[in-house]
Amino acid sequence: MSESLINVTVKLFAAYQEVYGTSELKISFSKPTTVRDTLDYLIQEKPELEKWRDVTRFGVNLQFVAADTVINDGDEIVLIPPVSGG
Repeated sequence: MSESLINVTVKLFAAYQEVYGTSELKISFSKPTTVRDTLDYLIQEKPELEKWRDVTRFGVNLQFVAADTVINDGDEIVLIPPVSGG
């Protein structure tokens, strides 16, 4: 029987990092899980991040990916909200 949980590292930037107070989270999910599911989980924990849901870009293992990309055990997920410069 295969393991039903995957363990991933979620790298946080900008607003996500500010709200969580850290640059990295280790999270376990049941399979199958998508990058969007990861974002949904974080927003469920920290509802103040809801405003970033539709403008966040996603990366998995240093590659930009679509929100419906399925993640695998050991993946590194990056959530990138818009960042203003100045």
